[in-house]
Amino acid sequence: MYKKILAGLGGAVALSLLHEAIRKNFDNVPEINKVGEEALNKALDKVDAKVTNHDQLYAATLAGDVIGNGMYYAATATTGFNVASGVLMGLGAIALPEKLGLDDKPVAENNQKKVMTVAYYLFGAIVTKFIYDKIK
Repeated sequence: MYKKILAGLGGAVALSLLHEAIRKNFDNVPEINKVGEEALNKALDKVDAKVTNHDQLYAATLAGDVIGNGMYYAATATTGFNVASGVLMGLGAIALPEKLGLDDKPVAENNQKKVMTVAYYLFGAIVTKFIYDKIK
């Protein structure tokens, strides 16, 4: 099981590195971090808390993304379901924000952002499977 977790975390880190490198160097690209930051503060509002320091909000969101994505990939991308898990996760990242009362523009404002969002999560699933096949 620990090999699946390591592979999943590796895929999640790869996804985050790809997202950050593209986000910081190009325009009209997904900003998955903004959806996560909004979701975190919305959840904290329920307990009368809020992260107002942007660096702390960014770090907390990034850590949550890596852990959550890593666990998802460990459970799904280390099996024969690997490619589908990435596509489904990307489609969820596009469709769920609006349904959860969040701003979906950072990931679904146009077709380019939608395709790239799905591609990011697919990339994470592929990296997970690659790592898992090398260490199992």
